[in-house]
Amino acid sequence: MPIQDLARRDVITASTDESVHELATMMGEEDVGSVVITDGDAPVGIVTDRDLTMEVIAEQADPEGLTAEDVMSDELRTIPHDAGFYEATELMSTHGIRRIPVTDSDDQLAGIITADDLNELLADEHQELADVVRAQRPPY
Repeated sequence: MPIQDLARRDVITASTDESVHELATMMGEEDVGSVVITDGDAPVGIVTDRDLTMEVIAEQADPEGLTAEDVMSDELRTIPHDAGFYEATELMSTHGIRRIPVTDSDDQLAGIITADDLNELLADEHQELADVVRAQRPPY
């Protein structure tokens, strides 16, 4: 199944100069754990709730004056919209990440896929398989 069929298209985005206060506010208002940082429509970074915790609170940094560029993940991993489910899980596993921005054929932001999205898909597939097994097993 291509990632484009699973990805959320309503991605919360901000520019590199957005304040960390505004990023945290966006996450709270939108009930998300990340904001994709873009340059135009191209993803250049991601700020997660964990980034805010580790880069601001744990470091006892003064959030006043800190921007997305100061706290965003250094090496953004993206995945093409036509990549498959297994490629996404491998990328997450290899790099220890839970969210991957999805890009279109022009490397522009097209969505985001999360570990939760992939787990939900697996749960649905397991339920369908369980239904098949229940329907075919003999009564005891």
